[in-house]
Amino acid sequence: MSETIEITGNRPLVGDLFASGAKNAALPLLIAALLTGEECIFDNVPNLEDVNLTLHLLEHCGAETSFTIGAETDAPTSSKNLVSRSATRPAWMGGSVRVRVPALKATEASYSLVKALRASFWVLAPLLARGHAARVALPGGDIIGARPVDIHLEALTKMGADIRVKHGVVLASAVGGLRPASIDLRSPSVGATHQILMAAALTPGTSVINGAAREPEIVALAEMLTKMGAEIEGAGSATIVVRGRDALGGAHVHMIGDRIEAGTYLLAGVATRGDVRVSGVNPKHLPVFLELLASGGVSVETGADWVRVSAPEGMRGFRACTAPFPELATDLQAPLMAALAVARGEGVIEENVFDGRYNHVAELCRMGASIRVQDRIAIITGVDKLCGAPVEAFDIRAGAALVIAGLAAEGTTVIHEPHHLRRGYEALERKLTSLGAIVGSKFQDLDDYAFSGC
Repeated sequence: MSETIEITGNRPLVGDLFASGAKNAALPLLIAALLTGEECIFDNVPNLEDVNLTLHLLEHCGAETSFTIGAETDAPTSSKNLVSRSATRPAWMGGSVRVRVPALKATEASYSLVKALRASFWVLAPLLARGHAARVALPGGDIIGARPVDIHLEALTKMGADIRVKHGVVLASAVGGLRPASIDLRSPSVGATHQILMAAALTPGTSVINGAAREPEIVALAEMLTKMGAEIEGAGSATIVVRGRDALGGAHVHMIGDRIEAGTYLLAGVATRGDVRVSGVNPKHLPVFLELLASGGVSVETGADWVRVSAPEGMRGFRACTAPFPELATDLQAPLMAALAVARGEGVIEENVFDGRYNHVAELCRMGASIRVQDRIAIITGVDKLCGAPVEAFDIRAGAALVIAGLAAEGTTVIHEPHHLRRGYEALERKLTSLGAIVGSKFQDLDDYAFSGC
């Protein structure tokens, strides 16, 4: 028996939905709770597998945690966290998480913990800053340098950590504590910026990060650390100044809306020639993405915390390049490709952030897409229609691309390995159904499927 997601497509998506809290903000903010013995409270936390894995990791390190689904505390929110009165956040979405780490019971994260979630590697900095020692497995069996884990280690070394890598495990110690430092990142690594921010916040003195990542999730972490007592200037720019403390307090934070989830549902609306509005997300977190859609003839409207797209005639092809924020996010590359697969004319995507992030191409082509890949460049020639087919989701965003393709395709699409989607998309079927999609999950034998032809 295997779970699948089945989509009967070729129906315009129309309606409003609410973006969940950002997974890519929730993970580092939850991990930052390791820096203090006081309670941290998090609202608007998405109910995702990755969030629950993170809570399990924190409990391994000594945390007391609770996750109340569909509940939020009544603490006042700032104006930037207010949502449109025309949109109502469903009671079943996300909830409130409480984390308290009175003492670190473990300063290690084994491979069995880290391999399930790459972001688990970020516990290295808070364990080192608070516990002065850490043993953390390299994430996902990565070779140092293949993805920039080495940038994290170089930065912490500059802050006084003694770091060795042995048998796939990072062994780190800072017997006398970390020291402030000026760190120049050779690339704007989001993970490395998260690590340095957490380490510097609990290190007395002034640290400077040059070449820092500028993503909204970095700003969210900096705001939490500021509430905990650190002084941080420049978050969201290439240079961040951190004045750390020898002790940090608790914090109460509200997760920002998930810009990648929002972009995915907006693209689903575009690909199906529908009209979709997503509330609970800041349009300023999607600047180039929205500009690209407009350049393709999509009607784009925005408010303080919502985005609406309408594309009754479909979208024209265009050229897009992924790059660090504020440019097009690499996490939107695969969903955008699915939308371009049914656009008018030719589209081009250049992937400049990660190597090998085109594993969704073959699956889209199984559905009738016309895509050619040349090194980092994918050339997409729009087709009149896609056809439903059995396909496999190899990662979160590849799965999202197949969902969009299935919604636009004639016939039935069956997506295997949907557990990847559960890691990044809260209540996927429920949200799509609210827009008029015919979608559901099923458990059945692998070969027991019937597909309607095109």
